[in-house]
Parts: sequence; C-alpha cells; structure tokens
Amino acid sequence: MKDELIKDVKARYIEAFGSEPLLIFSPGRINIIGEHTDYNDGFVFPAAVDKGIAAAIQKSDTGVSTAHALDMESAIEFQLDNLKPQAEGSWENYVLGVVAEIQNRNKVVGNFNIIFRGDIPSGAGMSSSAALENSVVFGLNELFDLGLSKLDMILISQKAEHNYVGVKCGIMDQYASMFGKKNHALLLDCRTVKSKAYEIDFKDHQLMLINTNVKHSLSDSAYNDRRSACESIAELLGVKALRDATLIDLETVKDRVTPENYQKTLYVIQENNRAIMAAKALEDGDLEALGKLIYGSHDGLSKQYKVSCEELDFLVAQARMNKQVLGARMMGGGFGGCTINLIEKNATKAFAESVSEAYLKAFGKACSIYFIALSEGTHLVN
Repeated sequence: MKDELIKDVKARYIEAFGSEPLLIFSPGRINIIGEHTDYNDGFVFPAAVDKGIAAAIQKSDTGVSTAHALDMESAIEFQLDNLKPQAEGSWENYVLGVVAEIQNRNKVVGNFNIIFRGDIPSGAGMSSSAALENSVVFGLNELFDLGLSKLDMILISQKAEHNYVGVKCGIMDQYASMFGKKNHALLLDCRTVKSKAYEIDFKDHQLMLINTNVKHSLSDSAYNDRRSACESIAELLGVKALRDATLIDLETVKDRVTPENYQKTLYVIQENNRAIMAAKALEDGDLEALGKLIYGSHDGLSKQYKVSCEELDFLVAQARMNKQVLGARMMGGGFGGCTINLIEKNATKAFAESVSEAYLKAFGKACSIYFIALSEGTHLVN
C-alpha cells in the first residue's frame, strides 16, 4: 500500500505542477502501553507502523504556496507572510502550523507546493496528524536546507499542534513517527526525549488492531481538561510533573483533591510504572506478564482516567473472554478509535470473525480489523 501511495502522489504532483517532487513517507504509530503519560513527562512505548502519509513536495515559483489533501479532495493556497489558523478541525492547520513554527525559529522557507495522501484509518488513534506534520517539516527541511535535526523537527510539529490545532499534545506521536525503527518499539522517556529501542519478537503471537469506527466529540476538550488537571495536581504536590510523584506523595494530598482527580493522578503514576515493566517483560520474553500489564492499562484508562467509551470497553471485554488474547486495551487519546490486542497468530481469524459479529449485534455498525508491521520513521523515498 505504501508504494501505491507514493506512486500516486508523485503522479498527481507531476500532473499538477510539471516537475519532479521530493517524496516523503511519514508513518502513523501504535502505542503498546503508556497512555496519557507523555504530557506528564513520563514513559511511553510506541512504534511506527507501515501505514502513514505519503507526500510529494517541491519549490514553487508562482509567488504562492499550495497544499493538496488528496483524501479530502481539498486544497489551500496561502501566502507565507500572512499565516493564521483556519477554522477548528481543518486539516490545513497541520500544514500552516508547521510552516509558522519553522518561521518562529527564524528559518526562511520559500514558496512550495505539497500534495499528500494517507492510509491511516481516520479516527483510529494512530496519529495521522503527527505523520502529516512530520512529513511537512521533513520535506521543508530537505527542500530549503534548513539544518533542522530530527529533534528540532518533532518539536516544531508538536508546537504546530498546540498553537494551530489547539490540542496540547505530548511528544510521543511526533517522536514515534519520526524516530521509528523497523521491527522495534521505543521506550521513550518524554522528559529527556530519549528512547531505548526494543526488538519486537512476539513469537507465536502478534498485534491486531480493532477500530470501533466511532469518535466521540469530547476528545480534544477532554484531553486538554485532563492535561490541566494533571498539571494542577503536580503543582499541589510541588513536583515538576506527575512523573516525579509517588503513591506516598499522592496520599498526602488525598483530602485536598476531588476523588476524580485523585483517581486520574493514581492512574498516571501506575501507568508510568506499567510502561517500564512492559519493557522489562519484553526483554525477558514474558508475553503473559506483558498481556496483564496491557489489560491493567485499559482498566485504568476506563475506570480511573475515564477516557474510554462503551464500544472500546465492549471490545476489551470480548478479548478477555478469549484465552488466546493475552492482553487488550484502548489505544490513543480515547473516546473512540482502536483497541490493540496481543493475540496468538493461529487464533486471529476466528477472533476477528466472532468479535466482528458481536460488535455488529451490539452497536448496529461494523468494527474494522487491521494487522500492522513495525516500520521505519519519517524518511525520504528514492
């Protein structure tokens, strides 16, 4: 699919502009464990996948810049000296935000044309937004020789999301998409923005994603609400971020926070520990321990952090009834998107059929099943 995407954007670019473009592929990501810990300076365990955004980009000599989103059949023309956010929810903000944040670093970007298309399922919680941001910043860095490091680039992508899209995201999505390594997951310390790569060998098991195909409208506002709750409790505890808090610290303020915020903080402390323990379980080849941690993560997200939804909880409950599934949880910001399931390879077909049938019966709509491979991060395509 990746090769088809790249071939398509190249052909569309040449047809539209008559010149050879630079070609970039920027992957989406999964996260094995460590959800909502990244903006708390904690640990996460993501990997880049073989679904992503293909972009064709080249300089423009027309005095304006253009961006074409082939999947949306939508295009924008803009002046580089007059950038401002578009309506909330517009794909254009991901592109314009990246350009604006590059300019904020006193880097000079000339006019350009970009055409892109992706195969990351919409609303799946696999970070199509980070993939798009990274493809734009990576392409502009190559095109205009900006001298940005990969770390500079992901910080620009993150700032674009904060200032143009209005989502105060952590760094995980941009990092995993940019620094991904084939057949590896990255245990990322979100404070130091450094990671350790773990080769993934699930032996006779594999990862399977099940998309609820729902996206409840709360997601962005609820995400920002939870982030500000975490920051206020960190302040109350006198620590830089919840990554520094212990269970003992939390008990000292229990009577000064709401029961809801107590549970959210407890979740973050526990999830941070789960991410570190998951890396250890992988290193030891203990998939059963990994599976238990993944189930524990979902319980915390659903009951303590309260970012799950009926459809996600249903899919995880279906997984729990199947002995061949070692672990399952919701993945991503929440309120919809996918579950990630660690399942025996020889059981995938039967489980896919049974869970699809049960989901359709329960909700009157279909879920979607994906199998992914772990791939390289954002790169130029020859």
